[in-house]
Order: sequence, then C-alpha cells, then structure tokens
Amino acid sequence: MNHIAATFESYALLLVGVALAFAVATILAVVIERFVVAGHEAWLRRTTRHYTPLVRLALAGDPGARGALRRSPSWHRLTIARMILIPLIADRDPARIADARELIDVLPLMPFADRLLRSPWWWRRAMALRALGAMQADDYTGAIVAALDDSNDDVRNTALDALADMQNPASLPAIVVRLHDASLHRARRAAVLAAFGSQCEPFLLDLAAVDTEHRLNYARALGICGTAAARPILCAWIADSRAAVRAAALDALSRIGVDRASMPFAIAALEDRDAAVRAMAAAALHGHADRDTAASLARHLDDTWAVAVRAARSLQTMEAAGRAELEARATGAGLPALLAQQMLWDTKGSR
Repeated sequence: MNHIAATFESYALLLVGVALAFAVATILAVVIERFVVAGHEAWLRRTTRHYTPLVRLALAGDPGARGALRRSPSWHRLTIARMILIPLIADRDPARIADARELIDVLPLMPFADRLLRSPWWWRRAMALRALGAMQADDYTGAIVAALDDSNDDVRNTALDALADMQNPASLPAIVVRLHDASLHRARRAAVLAAFGSQCEPFLLDLAAVDTEHRLNYARALGICGTAAARPILCAWIADSRAAVRAAALDALSRIGVDRASMPFAIAALEDRDAAVRAMAAAALHGHADRDTAASLARHLDDTWAVAVRAARSLQTMEAAGRAELEARATGAGLPALLAQQMLWDTKGSR
C-alpha cells in the first residue's frame, strides 16, 4: 500500500511540474510575442516617419527623392509600397493613381506585388489585390480573376472589389459567371455589376436565356445594370412559377422603367396571389399618369401594408390622374383614407 501511495505521489509531483513548466512556457511565449510585436510596430513607425517626406516628393516627381527610394534597402520596399498604394484605396483621384503607377514602375515595386500574390498569408494576398485594383493594373487582370477561386473568402471578395475598381471588360465573363457564387458577398457582387453598368447586360441576357435555375439572380442583376433591352425577358419572367422571380423581375422593371409594351404585364401582376409580387408591380407603375392605371392602383390601397404603401406612392407620382384617385379615397375611412391623406399632404408640402 505504501509503495502504491509513493508511486501516486511521484506521478502527482511530475504532473504539477509539467503544468508549471507549461504555464511558464506560455507566459514566456506571450511576453516574447508582445516584445516582437511592439518592436515591429516601433520599427514600422520609424520607417514610415523616415520615408513619408521622400514618398510625398517622389510622387510629385522629385528626382532626388526617387533616387533615395531606389537606394533604399530591399526590406524597406514593402513598407514603401504600402505608403504609396494604401492611400489610393480611399482616394481614387485619377491624377493620384497615375502618379502612383508611375512611381511604382520607376522604383520598381511591381515584383513585390507578385510576391504578395503568392504569399501563404491570406492578408498579404488581399493587400496585393486591393493595391492592384486601386492602381487599375490591367496587366494583372488574369491573376485577380484567378484569385476569385482563392481558398480564403476574404481574398476572394477582395479580388471582386479589385475587379470593380479596374473595370477591365476582359474580366466581365468571369464576373457574370460568379454571380451565383454564394461564397462571395452579395453586396460586393452587386457592387461590381454596378461598377461595370450596362456592359454586363449582354452576358446576363445570354446566360439567362439558357439557365432558368438561377433566374432570380439574373433578375436582381438586371435591376442593377439592365437597360430597355432587358424589358422583354423581364416581362416573360413575370409569369414564372416562383414568386421571388416574379417580384425580382418587377423590381428590375421598376428600376429600368415600364413602357407602354411592359405596362400591361405590371398591371396584371397587381392581381398576383403573392403580396410581394403585387407590391413590386405597384412600385413599377410609378409615373404613368393615365386614369386606368391610377384606378387599378387605387383598388389596392386596402391591400396588405407593403402593397398599399407602394400603390399610394405610385399614385402620388401620377399627376392629375393619381391625385383624383387619392382625393376620392381621402374622404373615406380606414387605411385607404389615411394613406390617401398622407400622400396628398406630402404632395402639398413639396410644392
């Protein structure tokens, strides 16, 4: 029994010793890490202070400053590149971009972009993509498109941002194909379509004609960059069996503008069984100042709230025809009367 107790005690002491050693090692690791980080930050501050006036003069074309930057140690070049490029992310002035591109070529610093794009650290790859986009470096379009398949989602989204900054038409097919990529942020997918504008429309229409599964995404995209050329296909989608597609098609028509050919489709959609579709139909009819359209909208002032509000707002844009329908209902009771009174008050107040 004493032998067992002694053995247990020795194991317990060993475990305590291991735990203490581990705790000490952890504390030392944290302390060393803090010293390393603090040292690097101090070095970065000193280096930045040293090169700030040189970079400012070099961007202005000063040959002495450019010569001093060319003679800088290689381990300073990445910091210099960041000082030149990072301000471009917030300031997209064409003259500043041109000056920065010239200085980058003169030094030269583009090899550092290649190194960063191949870095195992995702934040370095993202930094390189952000800088290349800000510089509108068309020569790197292929590399940025390839980064849309990066293993890190932040890098993929940054690549999309860079393509939006560059607006190189050569990247459009890759951008449109990735419209359905859920790993890319939806707002960023919308932003890149907005950056290219109507240039995206032909690709979208061609793909939408054969890819019915993703019709919802195409309708949303056409709402961002579509033109009158998209009206026929959007009208056809109002008959889609999926309510979300019908609503998105009407929303896109609302943004593009409903003409006489597409107006009957929007009016018919006011009777759709889905409230979201009816609401988008009501919104799409804004500004069409004829009595029949105004009367069709006025009948939906007692619909669900979303439909009624959009119908009232569209009536507000219909000049005499819409005002007549609003005045006729303003004397009644309930939601239609309240909405009509509010729209008439808003119209009076805006004059």
